[in-house]
Amino acid sequence: MKIALCQTTVYKDWRKNIRNAERVIGEAAKAKADMVVLPEMFICPYNKKAVAAAAQPADGEAWQMMAEAAEKNHVYLVAGSMPEAENGNIYSTAYIFDRQGKQIGRYRKMHMFDIDVRGGQYYRESDVLKPGSEVTVVPTEFGPIGIAICYDVRFPELFRLMEQKGAKAVVVPASFNRTTGPSHWELLMRSRALDQQLYILGCAAAADLAGSYNGWGHSIAVTPWGDIMEELGEGPGMLMADLDFAYMDQVRQEIPVLSQRRTDVYEVCEKESRYAEKALTKGLETYINR
Repeated sequence: MKIALCQTTVYKDWRKNIRNAERVIGEAAKAKADMVVLPEMFICPYNKKAVAAAAQPADGEAWQMMAEAAEKNHVYLVAGSMPEAENGNIYSTAYIFDRQGKQIGRYRKMHMFDIDVRGGQYYRESDVLKPGSEVTVVPTEFGPIGIAICYDVRFPELFRLMEQKGAKAVVVPASFNRTTGPSHWELLMRSRALDQQLYILGCAAAADLAGSYNGWGHSIAVTPWGDIMEELGEGPGMLMADLDFAYMDQVRQEIPVLSQRRTDVYEVCEKESRYAEKALTKGLETYINR
């Protein structure tokens, strides 16, 4: 399976961003990509005011244009993430289309980017966005592909759930910042590839040092062994990754951690933890001493 990660520049005009996305999708299709991935919030600058202004309902104009681009170019398309408006709420939503332009999945970012790094980045995504709550794995003729968005990569539990649903790769539209990007971007992508033994593909927006949110760029593709296949720099570009799922199977056979998990112990520990919390709440100190 050949996946194109399109590291695009994000402009203030959402229609300009859509036209730019249509252009790079066409270029990726000409390069024989099976799936094209766009960055997190590729449609608008990554700040609260711009996100709120660009929000559209599912089936809105931007959605329609992306569906048409997938069909026109006969590719699977992960439309990065776009601000989705529904019932007064806004979600960071990745729409996934098949080669006929039919939506086959929708993933709403599950973990909100609310951080306050001393001397570095401060951001509260939850001031404008609501979190999703559904794990998304979509079917392709090559096998199931999982979807996560940016900050989600810090939570291995989500990636375990996608692996359990059969995901052979997880694509991660993202927009890491210049505080955490240099330290954590590569490390987190390689960690998720290693602990789930699948391909991880992080697609970031190009850096914009003059913008309100200075992204890190560095779109990356990582193998199930944890090796970096390729990584871009900060500017606009396209990373083309050839995924070999037979190699993934080989890695899982050689180091069979997925089949060696002690779910009997893990499940018991989880139940014991809940019981202990309940006992302490009731003041049953005899539980602690038993």
